Amino acid sequence: MNMRISAGEFTERSLQIIRDLKHLEGPMLPILHAIQAEFGYVPDEVKPIIAGELNLSRAEVHGVVTFYHEFRDHPAGRHVLKLCRAEACQSMGSDRIADRARQLLGIDFHQTTLDGAVTLEAVYCLGLCACAPAAMLDGEVYGRVDEHCLSEIVAEVRR
Repeated sequence: MNMRISAGEFTERSLQIIRDLKHLEGPMLPILHAIQAEFGYVPDEVKPIIAGELNLSRAEVHGVVTFYHEFRDHPAGRHVLKLCRAEACQSMGSDRIADRARQLLGIDFHQTTLDGAVTLEAVYCLGLCACAPAAMLDGEVYGRVDEHCLSEIVAEVRR
């Protein structure tokens, strides 16, 4: 849970998000995206609230959260570096780029550096197949990423 807010405020804000979006057809994904946008992740504490408001089981909510790689169960670092791991990027050397990123950051996928600066995530297509290998930093996409480009990206987020 986000430590900057009280448990009551957390519940109140979660309920407001859910009630604002539950009228949508298929509301769970928009609700989960909004919860993550608000808190930086989808806390376990919000799953029963979503389940109750949508008349679903906790297992159904948990299943959706864990199925989609986009949702986090813990806060991310100040910056999020996503490396494409799909076939087109693999064929153009993304394994080498991933190895270098793990080395430069000292972490593996789905981890955050000890200083809280960077979270490294694997994604399975950024839509830049023609410009593989691809990466995304805080929503900005990069194509034709090589080790030099990656080193510049990492240096930028470590400042």
